[in-house]
Amino acid sequence: MAPSLYRGRLAPSPTGLLHLGHPSTFRTAQLRAQSAGGTLLLRNEDLDPQRSRQEFVEAMIEDLIWLGILWKPPMISQSGRTELYSASFDRLLQQGDVYPCKCSRKDLARMMQAPHEDIDDEPVYDGQCRPAGRSPGLIHGMNYRFRVRDGETINFTDGNLGPQCFTAGKDFGDFLIWRKDGLPSYQLACVVDDAGTNITEVVRGRDLLKSTARQILLQRALGLSTPAYYHANLLTDEHGIRLAKRHDGLAIRTLRGQGLTPGEVLQMAAANMTTVTSNS
Repeated sequence: MAPSLYRGRLAPSPTGLLHLGHPSTFRTAQLRAQSAGGTLLLRNEDLDPQRSRQEFVEAMIEDLIWLGILWKPPMISQSGRTELYSASFDRLLQQGDVYPCKCSRKDLARMMQAPHEDIDDEPVYDGQCRPAGRSPGLIHGMNYRFRVRDGETINFTDGNLGPQCFTAGKDFGDFLIWRKDGLPSYQLACVVDDAGTNITEVVRGRDLLKSTARQILLQRALGLSTPAYYHANLLTDEHGIRLAKRHDGLAIRTLRGQGLTPGEVLQMAAANMTTVTSNS
C-alpha cells in the first residue's frame, strides 16, 4: 500500500508553558494524522525574540512526549527560516501587494503572535497609509501591510465547522505581514512554512478562523496551494475565557506535578472541550 500523502503539524510557540488547551487541539491533530495514515510534524514558532525562551522549547518537547503526542523529526524552528520569509516578502513587494505603514504600535506588538478573538482580533485597518497606486520599493525601517481587495470573498469548508465565508474590507482589512526590524508576521510565516513543509491539513483552534481567510489571500498572491483546515473547539475557563498561558494552574507541567497521568490529562482535555475550572 502506498504511503499516505497526509501531512499535519503541531505549531506551539515557546512563550510560556503548554496548558490544557494545547493537548485538546494537538491530540485532534494527532488522531487525524493517524486516521489518514499520514505524518505529523512539529514546528517551533519562535519568531518573537522578546518572549521566546529556550526553557519553554525544552518544556514543550518534554510535555508532548510525556502526553504521547509524537511527531516525525526533526523539529522545525521558524527562527532558522528567516531567509524563506524574506524571499516571499520580496515577491509580494515586487508584485505591488504590500505597502509601508508607519502607524499602530498596538498592531505591531500583536503581529508576531497568532491573533485570538478573546484579546481582540487585529482591527479592520482604516487605510491611513494605503497608497492610491503601487507603493515604492523597499523602505528600510518600516512595517508593511498586505493590501486586500475590498469586497473579495474568501470561502472555504472547515473540517469541523463547515462552510465559512469572509469578506475582505469588512471582516478584516489590510493586515501587517512584515516588521521594521526585519521579521515576518505570524500570517506570512505560517503560510510560507505550511507550503514549504507540504502540509495538507491545518488543525488549530477555532479562534484562528479569520486568520485562515487572511492566509488564503497570501497563498493566492504567492501562488501556493491551500491546505484543508480543521478548526477545533476551544477550552475556556469558568468565565468563558479561552485558556491561555496565563492559566498557570492548568499548565501541563503543573498537572504533571499534581500526580496526574498522561491519560488523565488527555481525558480532562477531551471531556472539557468547553469549560474547565482553574485553581490559579
